[in-house]
Formats: sequence, C-alpha cells, structure tokens
Amino acid sequence: MKVILAKPRGFCAGVVRAIEIVERALDKYGPPVYVRHEIVHNKWVVDALKARGARFVEDLSEVPANAITIFSAHGVAKKVEAEAKERDLRVLNATCPLVSKVHAQGRHYIRTGRTVVLIGHAGHPEVEGTVGQIPGPVRLVETEEDVEMLDLPNDTPIAYVTQTTLSVDDTRGVIDALYRRFSDVVGPGTKDICYATQNRQTALLELTKLVDVIFVVGAKNSSNSNRLCEIGIETGTPTHLIANGSEIKPEWLRDVEVVGITAGASAPEIMVRDVINALRQVAPIEVSTLPGQDEHIEFRVPIDLLDVSGTKNNISKDSSLEHSPSSEAVCG
Repeated sequence: MKVILAKPRGFCAGVVRAIEIVERALDKYGPPVYVRHEIVHNKWVVDALKARGARFVEDLSEVPANAITIFSAHGVAKKVEAEAKERDLRVLNATCPLVSKVHAQGRHYIRTGRTVVLIGHAGHPEVEGTVGQIPGPVRLVETEEDVEMLDLPNDTPIAYVTQTTLSVDDTRGVIDALYRRFSDVVGPGTKDICYATQNRQTALLELTKLVDVIFVVGAKNSSNSNRLCEIGIETGTPTHLIANGSEIKPEWLRDVEVVGITAGASAPEIMVRDVINALRQVAPIEVSTLPGQDEHIEFRVPIDLLDVSGTKNNISKDSSLEHSPSSEAVCG
C-alpha cells in the first residue's frame, strides 16, 4: 500500500504559539495555570498539557484569584477580558494574531458607520470571541441563503469579516451573495482566511488527484479539520476525519492501493505517525510526501514569557511525548 502525506499539514504558527504560551507559563510560574476553553481543538494536546499541570475551564469563575490565566487561540469577547481585569487575574493572551486582525477590522468598520456581517459558524469559540470584540451589532451568516434572509435594507452600508478557518470556496460564495444583495459592500475578500487554512486546503486538493481514500487527522470540533474533510468528500474522494489510527475501519481500506493523509492545523504530527503505524498493521506500506508550500511564519509569545526557553516536553515543537492518544468521534 502506498501512503502519501500532504504538505503542509498539522500545526500552524498560531497553534504553535498558543501551545508554547501554556508550556512556557508552566515552566515560569509552575502548575497550575488555568486555560479558558481548550487552548486548541485537539484532545491529545489538551490531555498532554493537563498532564503537565494545565487546568482547562469554560468560565473564569472557576479560576482562583491571582491565578495565571490563558485565553485560547480562538480569542475571547471584551466582556471576558473585562471580567479577568476586575478579578485581577494574571492574563496571558494566546489569541492567534490572525484572529486578532479580524477583531481589529471589525472594530474599524463599526467606527466608519457600517453594519458588520460576520461569515462564520454559530457557536464556534472564534465566532463568539469576534462578535464580543466588535462594539456594535454583528450579523452572523453561514450560507448564501442566510444573506438573503438578513433583515436589512438593500442600501445598508455593509462590511464583512470572516472566521479564519472556513473554506475559501464556501466563503467566496457568501461574499458574492453579499455583493448581489447589497449596493454598498466592503471587506477584505478571502484574505481573512488564514494562510494555514488555504495552504492545507490546496494540499488536500492535490492529494485527491492521487489517492483512493483520504484520512484527515483532527478533532471533530476543529473547524478547519472539518472543512478539509468536507472538501475531500466534495471531490468524490472517500474522506474520513479521524483523531488517530485506532479509528480506521477495515472497510475503508477495502481495494485501496493509495492512501492520502493530511492533518488539521491543531493536530500534532504524533497523531499522523499513529495513523501511519496503524496502516502498517494492515499491510506493508511505502510512505512519501507530496511536494507543497513551505511555511516559515512564526508568531512571538507575550513579552512576559520571552525569558523562558528550553521548555520540557515541548508539545508545540511536536516532540513524541509518552502520552496515550485519545479516541474521538469522526466526521462523516
């Protein structure tokens, strides 16, 4: 059996930075440190950080006074920042800089008197944080049909921003619908969709031309991993979202000669290796990597953590830790 790995795959710069912030905080201040929401959407990463002393909470009321508190890569609303300040929590902000850019754009559009439309998925932490960062009403749309249902006059000055982890093609359709519906529209195009999302989608499309089945390594609550899964299916290639090798079903490999593997932006390379090892239990395999875009972007950690180096068991650098992979449900 041939196994072809997509390039790029796995951790993006925003995820590396977020995980590294937790690691450095643990090294500098000692456990526990408190993280609001999953630092990134990957259970293996979360469990590995828990093993080092990170405690994950959904509400700041669960954080003791004066505790080190970290906001996840998805970002938080202004009211969460205000609550942390009122309680004198020592905050380290791990919001991805590309998400912060969307927040800034939304605030700019409000200041210019426009109605902001956010293209994204209801209930996603990034969307909730973005809505809460913009000081004015934000209309959320997910589909072209949602655009038609907006209760706004057609001459309303509109500005749109996007969730960073959406499909470029899906977002372009919604943007086109906004331009068809409204006479005065401004926005950044698909530039809000992060470089890592675009690169992984492009690599996946190249993979679909060469393989019989694709495994997307990632979590079921990871937006970008789900988009990869959906894009693969749309090409007609059987595509399955799996957390690790234990979730591969034998029938998915029936009559398969070439397997493609990619990973969402919050999935560690150790989980890709776990999938490869699972395939080795089925048949002898030959592994190769598809040529693709090199990524050299790095985001700096907060200034308070710049004096910490050489963190132990560095998950952000994808070291192979002695940590058991956790099973997680699949996308269709």
